[in-house]
Amino acid sequence: SMVSNQLLEIEEPAENRVWKRETIIASMVSNQLLEIEERLCSNLSAVTLLHDPVTTIYNPLSYAAESHQCYVHQYGNSRKRILFLGMNPGPYGMAQNGVPFGDSHFVKGWLNITGSVQKPANEHPKRPIRGLDCDRREVSGTRFWGLMEELCGSAERLFTNCYVHNYCPLCFMTKTGKNVTPADLKGADRKLLEQHCDVALLNVIELLQVRSWKICGETYKCGT
Repeated sequence: SMVSNQLLEIEEPAENRVWKRETIIASMVSNQLLEIEERLCSNLSAVTLLHDPVTTIYNPLSYAAESHQCYVHQYGNSRKRILFLGMNPGPYGMAQNGVPFGDSHFVKGWLNITGSVQKPANEHPKRPIRGLDCDRREVSGTRFWGLMEELCGSAERLFTNCYVHNYCPLCFMTKTGKNVTPADLKGADRKLLEQHCDVALLNVIELLQVRSWKICGETYKCGT
């Protein structure tokens, strides 16, 4: 009855109600973040990006959805003061497991990410996907997460006020398997890609209420 339900609500400890509310809010934030990424991937799929020098494109948000969503739900679930921004997945990082700067050693160990990873439909013979079992170290990921571990100690402490995200979710490769960054793309299609990625990035910043961001480039030094 309505009365008994009200009594149950009154008897429930206040800390339980706070925990439930915080859990709901966290789920809403991470789900909205995933929706922004899904919308971006949909928009990018309409852009013709398979032309010289690109012959292969990986979308780890699709074939590594489980581990990527694990990362987002675990760490992208609250307001963040600082956003660390990478360019796009590297062949031995996020392309393997869906986690930015995704060196598998740190992804499994320090970040405690789990999930099965499928094979992309157009797997490049020189860039096989091993998922979380990839034993090839990812240089930028080793440096980035190694520094974060040294500075913060735990991943939970880092992600209390920070989040790590990639500007573009796609991994581009040449015929030989060489990595191609969005900056290396040419023509009108590059402009379309940048437009879609810009919009998605602004949506992420607004959702997480980011105050400042650090762009992590090829030198692996972060600056505003």
